[in-house]
Amino acid sequence: MIVVMKPGCTAEHVARVEALLSSMGAESCVLDRACGKVVEVLAANGHVDREALAAAEMVDRVLDRAEPFLVADNSSSQSGGSTREVPLGSQASIGGRRLGVIAGPCSVESERHLLEIAAAVKEAGASGLRGGAFKPRTSPYSFQGLGEPGLEMLARAREETGLAIVTEVMRCEHVELVARYADVLQVGSRNMHHTHLLAACGRQSKPVLLKRAWCATLEEFLLAAEYVVAEGNPNVMLCERGIRTHETYVRNTLALAVVPEIKRRSTLPVVVDPSHGTGVSHLVAPMSNAALACGADGLLIEVHQCPQKAWSDGEQSLSLDQFSALMEGLQPFADACQREL
Repeated sequence: MIVVMKPGCTAEHVARVEALLSSMGAESCVLDRACGKVVEVLAANGHVDREALAAAEMVDRVLDRAEPFLVADNSSSQSGGSTREVPLGSQASIGGRRLGVIAGPCSVESERHLLEIAAAVKEAGASGLRGGAFKPRTSPYSFQGLGEPGLEMLARAREETGLAIVTEVMRCEHVELVARYADVLQVGSRNMHHTHLLAACGRQSKPVLLKRAWCATLEEFLLAAEYVVAEGNPNVMLCERGIRTHETYVRNTLALAVVPEIKRRSTLPVVVDPSHGTGVSHLVAPMSNAALACGADGLLIEVHQCPQKAWSDGEQSLSLDQFSALMEGLQPFADACQREL
């Protein structure tokens, strides 16, 4: 059981809750996070009166241990039940009326190629540029990214186009480096369970795009985001990028049912990645349409000027013309959902 204290509670308020728990035969500990104080019930020898705890001064909620989202939960008295609008650079956001589309290559290959892609996706209506400077790969012998030179190229693309930069951080020691260049720090599916990295991202001020691990349950996904929020960074976007199932004709199974469920449970905006979610370029557009129809706040799409020559994930990347056509095709779905592109 977890007792969530309201913002502004004092040490005396917490001490009274601890004393109340002790009188019920329960042991407890206080977790002091940037987002506030939480009292965890460690062991109980008798009945713990939830109603009495909930009625204690400055107590916000009393939750079972298994319940996710202490902070960004729609049931919180502080949330108001609305989706949080997360900044996407200085000129856009994700979570409001306007849909955010982040597009670009899987990996940064060269400045010339990156600038060409950035200009094209900007013209088509994207508000963010994705591109990996550090690349997690299944094989240790595959291209691992250009590192800091790749980050410098992304920063120059922002100067040229005004697009917000979204790029992946893989190690705790790289968080400050990536944050110097990027507008949004992406935590990839392989690192969704890397709690030290999540906490490190929570201790810096840039927004975080958190991808669902391919084997993660919804609760695990939400609690991974909680690691970031609990460290003081409320600007988290949850990215559904497909899960691994028995199906083999697609790279992953894009579990779009999670989108409205997250919207029901939490205040965090949801971004859908149909590129990784299918692994097949001709499925990206229809699944993008479906993502908007079920309530997604944004899309993350891989785009390359010559997908068959891409250094990574070319089979799921759209060409520049295909991306432009996708953006045009999204308009009726955005209109139907009363959203703007």
